[in-house]
Amino acid sequence: MTDTLFLTSEDVNGLATPAEYVDAVREGYRQRGEGAPAQPRSKLVRDEPAGMLTGYTAILPDSGVMGGYTYSAGFGAEDAWFVLPLFDADSGAPLALFDGASLNPFKTGAAGAVGVDALVREDADTLGIIGSGAQARGQLRATATVRDLADVRVYSPTAENREAFAADFDAELEADVRAVASSADAVAGADIVITATRASDPVFDGNDLEPGTHVTAMGQYGTDGRELDTTTIKRATYVPDLRERATFDAGAFLAALEAGVVSEDDVHAELGEVVAGVAPGRTSAEEITVFDSGGTGVETVAAANMLYERASEEGLGTEIPFAPASEALTGN
Repeated sequence: MTDTLFLTSEDVNGLATPAEYVDAVREGYRQRGEGAPAQPRSKLVRDEPAGMLTGYTAILPDSGVMGGYTYSAGFGAEDAWFVLPLFDADSGAPLALFDGASLNPFKTGAAGAVGVDALVREDADTLGIIGSGAQARGQLRATATVRDLADVRVYSPTAENREAFAADFDAELEADVRAVASSADAVAGADIVITATRASDPVFDGNDLEPGTHVTAMGQYGTDGRELDTTTIKRATYVPDLRERATFDAGAFLAALEAGVVSEDDVHAELGEVVAGVAPGRTSAEEITVFDSGGTGVETVAAANMLYERASEEGLGTEIPFAPASEALTGN
């Protein structure tokens, strides 16, 4: 029998800063770039009631942990539940079990920020963000820890939502944050563009990107939707979180493949390879780059390990007993 720490969303809320999430996730991707195992999400869907059951896993050997996400979305309750198990990578024993909902925007935002830090020009200070939900908020908070932002424009289709987003972050960040009336207005002249939407069709015209722009797209992890058009993919140096995702569920890259404007050889590198120095990131000030962030076990396990260590130090959570198979599988 082993004691496993159960951590609620309330337990981990506020336990780490956006910058600390970014540091943890960067280290996770460094390990991935040096060969740490990780697989893209698997997804099962049901038509009636409509819903999705999905998950992904990773092992971070240098950190000594492994685990991943399993979550459901939709179905009869039309909601989502995130379950995150964390295991000791040496013994295999379960260390912690998380209600993983509240940490989701932070670990996903951190992955986006690691992509920004690896691929964006050092002098970049203008950001256009498309989307105004929890994930967009997580992306902006994390990105602001890796670049000194001066000008942020936000667009989402509902004026009330983008205005509220702008007001909140104008008070929170040193940057000038304002709502704009179109995605074209958000993209125009931006050094960094972030898309954090549920859109099924491209949310801006790739011709509007100026040389040197970086794009992080984090809402396109399916074959039936895409945030980026084929023009953006064709013009850009393309870096996914996992190479296997590019031809599995990266909607924008798959659409560009089908249109014949790119080939599989146009996947420049995985994010981890860039972070680890195995592959180059940006090679010129004029280069357009894309980080395709669909969600992986890398950032999930890295963030969970940091939170587990922090929670253990602070005495948070509830211990629950887990029986190993040698005890539980009695055959009776």
